[in-house]
Amino acid sequence: MAERSRSSHAENSSSSSSTGRIDSVQVDGLVVLKIIKHCQDEGSAGELVQGVLLGLIQNHKLEITNCFAFPSVRVGEDDDEDDVNYQMEMMRRLRAVNVDHLHVGWYQSTYLGSFVNKTLLDSQFSYQSSIEESVVLIYDPWKTSQGMLSLKVFRLSNKMMAMYKEAEFNAEKLAKSGLSFEAMFEEIPLVIRNSSLVNTLLCEIEVLSPHTQTDEFLSLSTGSYLEKNVRLLMEGVDELCQDANKFNNHLRNVARQQQQKEAYTQRRQAENASRQHRGEAPLPDDDLNKMFKPLQSPSRLDYLLLSQQVNTYSKQINQFATHSFGKLFLSQALQDNE
Repeated sequence: MAERSRSSHAENSSSSSSTGRIDSVQVDGLVVLKIIKHCQDEGSAGELVQGVLLGLIQNHKLEITNCFAFPSVRVGEDDDEDDVNYQMEMMRRLRAVNVDHLHVGWYQSTYLGSFVNKTLLDSQFSYQSSIEESVVLIYDPWKTSQGMLSLKVFRLSNKMMAMYKEAEFNAEKLAKSGLSFEAMFEEIPLVIRNSSLVNTLLCEIEVLSPHTQTDEFLSLSTGSYLEKNVRLLMEGVDELCQDANKFNNHLRNVARQQQQKEAYTQRRQAENASRQHRGEAPLPDDDLNKMFKPLQSPSRLDYLLLSQQVNTYSKQINQFATHSFGKLFLSQALQDNE
């Protein structure tokens, strides 16, 4: 869905910085609340929600100060032109009321970090091709419900942009470029900023609110979250193994064809030597590439995406397990003291 705003990038591309380097991202608290509310309203059934990020770029720091959601699509409807017109009209109206209206990226919800796929890659490449400083903000409502606000900002690396522009992801190209799955995306440091008035209000609410004793932060019911992550990790590893088997089959076919080509060449050389010994003219050299057409190398893009997704699952399990082990050790110490 994020690809619908491609034509709207042209209006803002002249306003962006020429270097395209982003060192940090600052997000207003109001933007975070709007994204969370959008996910709660439309993503409650596990559906992905997406929207536009608006803001400013100053000294290699991207300030995200506003956002709005993409219109929901009903079954059977897919009118990209209407969606683009909607986004353009929204930005014009925001500009009319003196609100930051520059297009600086897009956001998307995810389920347990399952965001590394071809669709996201296509959309982010489209954004960065039009506006170099564009970012994608990933929000995970499921992980947030476990007590850890999950907001991450990514960009495609320069190597990935160059490779994706050439649209060739065979093994030779990857080896030459040195691109690995860990170098596909660049994670940009994220800071959430609130105005002084909001900070004052939060302090006042904390003072006035009644202090109730709770032990929810020591809850040990983490099995469900870890189980889902492990299941997704197993599925990702299975898909990665299937992709590896396909590539190994290609290598075996290439080796088999090379052996056939060498055997044919040796037979032809032996036959020509025999004909020359009998005083006959040698047989003409055949074009081996026409007889043995080179096998097309399979794309390794799926391998990169699957490897990065498995790496994401592993990091999430490691992070959450670290917190869980701390709770378990603490609860064990409390039980031993009783």
